[in-house]
Amino acid sequence: MIVLIVLFDQVTKYFARLYLYGKPAVNFIKGVAEFTYAQNTGVAFSMLSGGRWFFIALTGVVAIGCTVYMFKSKTAQKNLWLFWTLGVLVSGALGNLIDRIRLGYVIDFINPTFVNFAVFNIADCAVTLGTISLVAYLVYDMFREKRSDREKDNEP
Repeated sequence: MIVLIVLFDQVTKYFARLYLYGKPAVNFIKGVAEFTYAQNTGVAFSMLSGGRWFFIALTGVVAIGCTVYMFKSKTAQKNLWLFWTLGVLVSGALGNLIDRIRLGYVIDFINPTFVNFAVFNIADCAVTLGTISLVAYLVYDMFREKRSDREKDNEP
């Protein structure tokens, strides 16, 4: 899964650079989204631009940490939801990490036109969806543990 998401991210960025660089935006779904080429040297919404090596180091540490946890933790290996969530997060991190190392910036190309929002890419989608899924998992797990503790307290 990680390889497929990273590959999809890199292929779409390759085509974005090939067909969109220096050219006007291309409507994808009129009034909803367009494809436009952008270079992002920061993090989300181009915040903290110029911290290339910091972002490379931070992303590398997070990706390695999540990967080690995925394959060493019995919790992650027994829970498909957590395992896949971490995999999606790692995929997004690696997709943008490759750009930062290779190019010094991240290629963004998906521009939602129905709302004023940042231009983003497939790796950004993976990080966002992985984060949402991780938060949902942690909330679910927290309530599951509380319920389990209450049931133990009520045992005769």
